[in-house]
Amino acid sequence: MLNIALFGPPGAGKGTQSKLLIEKYNLAYISTGDILRKEIANNTKLGQEAKDIIERGELVSDEIIVQIIEDFIEANTKVRGVLFDGFPRTYVQAYILEGMLQRVNTKLACMVSLEVPKDELKRRMLERAKTSGRADDTEQVIENRLREYDLKTAPVAKYYKERGIYNAINGIGEVEDIFNNINEVIQETLKDRLFNVVLLGMPGSGKGSQSEQLAEEFGLKYISTGKLLRQEIQNNTEIGKSVQGYMNKGDIVADEIAIQLIEREINNNPNAKGFIFKGYPRSIVQAYILDGLLRKKQSAVTLVIDLQISMLEAFKRLYERGNTDDSRLYDSSPETIIRRIEGYEKVSAKVPEYYEKKLDVVKVDGIGTKEEVYQRLKDAILEAVNRLR
Repeated sequence: MLNIALFGPPGAGKGTQSKLLIEKYNLAYISTGDILRKEIANNTKLGQEAKDIIERGELVSDEIIVQIIEDFIEANTKVRGVLFDGFPRTYVQAYILEGMLQRVNTKLACMVSLEVPKDELKRRMLERAKTSGRADDTEQVIENRLREYDLKTAPVAKYYKERGIYNAINGIGEVEDIFNNINEVIQETLKDRLFNVVLLGMPGSGKGSQSEQLAEEFGLKYISTGKLLRQEIQNNTEIGKSVQGYMNKGDIVADEIAIQLIEREINNNPNAKGFIFKGYPRSIVQAYILDGLLRKKQSAVTLVIDLQISMLEAFKRLYERGNTDDSRLYDSSPETIIRRIEGYEKVSAKVPEYYEKKLDVVKVDGIGTKEEVYQRLKDAILEAVNRLR
């Protein structure tokens, strides 16, 4: 996830920049101030607790803030990440945020701080008071809020500077210029992230040939569990001896072995920009495993493509391949081919549903010439890359 904290004193322009960032990067937006004001307007129990505190310009308790943020994150699952506006506001809250994000297997990507002189902040907030109708925009409350910021919030900068993700941005100037400067920081952050593609599809859909070409074009490492297992068999390793029977039938190999091979490939390619996974995951259990393997690298699946063909087309292609030099043992008979397709329908066809709960799965038509299908797959990846940028 691309999690960003937008930092700065009251009146620095965080709200304005937040609107631009959530639209560009498809982020869920958490403004603790906005959420609390809604709770107050709705006269909820939480709102009643927070009302007097906010109107004095003081900070609401961590217990209330944590409850709000946890509920919000759990309710927003199909976004690219979270933009935090107004949180963390204290050194303690910085630790709280780190723990909360760890609980959902993610972390803060960067802290962007809008820096504005105190006189300008006061001028902005007093101007805003004329139109906003906010009870916390009086001169006395503004002074108190800025004093609270200096006392409690400014030390948060030190926390993120020590972690190397603090970025100061001049908050004076045109909105577009400030946004462009923030965007440059985010783009630098994204350069260090892996781009991981999972290519799903029925046996015979063309995943193998297409994946290798895509990996080469986009500078990614191609990982095919089938290819890795065939190498083990060819090299007569202990793994190869143990899996040959499964491979001959086209069955799913034990997860312990797949984990070992995939983790070895990931570790052997520390400088890879990302990975294309073909033939894995073939079950929902394996999807959980892949998530775990990538989390160890502080990464995740970026894009899932489902290459679609009919069962009849799959049978036809595998049967024809069985009569060529590219034939596999599991293409040797119609019975084996049917068994593979039925196994896919029973187990592997559920994998796209698993990913659809977390991110959009791109469905690509696998019918046509190899070049036509490749172009569709390439377009899907390019669209995802552009969306990430």
